[in-house]
Amino acid sequence: MPCTRLDRQPTPAATALALSLALGGLIPCAGAALPPAIEGQALPSLAPMLEHVTPAVVNINSKTRVRVQNPLLDDPMFRRFFGMPGTPREQVQQSLGSGVVVDATKGYVLTNNHVVEGADDISVTVADGHTVKAKVLGTDPDSDLAVLQIPPDKLTALPVADSSKLRVGDFVVAVGEPFGLGQTVTSGIVSALGRMGIGGSGVQNFIQTDASINPGNSGGPLVNLRGELVGINSMIFSPSGGNVGIGFAIPSNLAMDVMRQLIQFGEVKRGALGVDTQDVTPELAHMLGLTDVTRGAVVTRVRAGSPAEAAGIKPGDVIVSLGGKVVASDQELHNLEGLGSAGAAVQVGILREGKPVTLNATLKVQELHIARGDTLDARLAGATFADSSDSLRRRGITGVTVARIAETSRAFTSGLRGGDVIVAVNQRDIDNAADFERILGTKPRQLVFTVVRGDGAFFLRVQ
Repeated sequence: MPCTRLDRQPTPAATALALSLALGGLIPCAGAALPPAIEGQALPSLAPMLEHVTPAVVNINSKTRVRVQNPLLDDPMFRRFFGMPGTPREQVQQSLGSGVVVDATKGYVLTNNHVVEGADDISVTVADGHTVKAKVLGTDPDSDLAVLQIPPDKLTALPVADSSKLRVGDFVVAVGEPFGLGQTVTSGIVSALGRMGIGGSGVQNFIQTDASINPGNSGGPLVNLRGELVGINSMIFSPSGGNVGIGFAIPSNLAMDVMRQLIQFGEVKRGALGVDTQDVTPELAHMLGLTDVTRGAVVTRVRAGSPAEAAGIKPGDVIVSLGGKVVASDQELHNLEGLGSAGAAVQVGILREGKPVTLNATLKVQELHIARGDTLDARLAGATFADSSDSLRRRGITGVTVARIAETSRAFTSGLRGGDVIVAVNQRDIDNAADFERILGTKPRQLVFTVVRGDGAFFLRVQ
């Protein structure tokens, strides 16, 4: 390709082309370096914008100590026979990630839930290199978001953009600390919007980008070319484990709404219809006489007193839309419910005996059965337990979730953490808080929980 001399002022189109070449790392003339300026006009660069962005990006180091003991070691004869100590073994799990300061005066930091989930100790390293301890103000596993608070000492916050104004093709930049290497910047474009069904079953409305996102980038900001926060980097799609140009970020509008609720209520109050559903399958469609229906969510149960019952939804109905958006599966229905706020009025499109019907419903907060630990067992005082959420049940995880736990409690000292899911007590599976209460009502001498935390499961003895 021959070199071309520019003898006139660059046009907007030429400037855009130069920017795309710069973002792609391309040099228009082989063997020649780009000059710092053309006819006195500087070439496009992301550096000035990043000078304002990078001071707001922090590194997060979290440590979780887990006391693990094989239930066989509870038998003193077994311990004596094999000469093994009865003291539980402590494991330290470490997680590295990134975060972004969104309020400098109050010290609020947004990051991913999976970066700090169940952590005993969270350290945040800010832009000038000093490290401080962080307090968890709230976590939301369904959206994979967490809000931390650090001392508001000389912090820089990132301005937040309206992510609903993003368009496919917009340039974006991801900032974080992948693999613990130190602050790193990658660039790309918005590849798609509104992605859902990307593994797991939480609330999903992802921005897809080809800006490189790698381990350690989690929780860091995705920004536009004005240096405004448009998303929180969350995950990648990678068959090989490395970056293949498909990354996902949580939109800033969703992240800020979650942060507001976590700070105000300590939890996120999402709307729900109050139905149990499953995907439409050919067999199910044939059984229900739905000759031309291949997508949707079949209602299998309507909960008493729910918005669905008030709206007139019945078992056997197929929900095909919610709030004007198409429902193609059980997961999509759950996702759209989770994105709706409590009290929101929505139209529900259903098929009943093959005929389309539109119903009106008002979403309500899902009511979970709550159990207080001090009423169940003295060893659980200071902890509160709740039925597992619908999102966990869709992953096949049933039991009770540790809703709250005091750091001074015996259960916390034993290794139990907020967000843990107890799926069995003394190796007896439990389905909900009622099962949990019933087993503990027998006053068991020992308490060995089977706990699911993140992607792992382990035994934990509460002493």
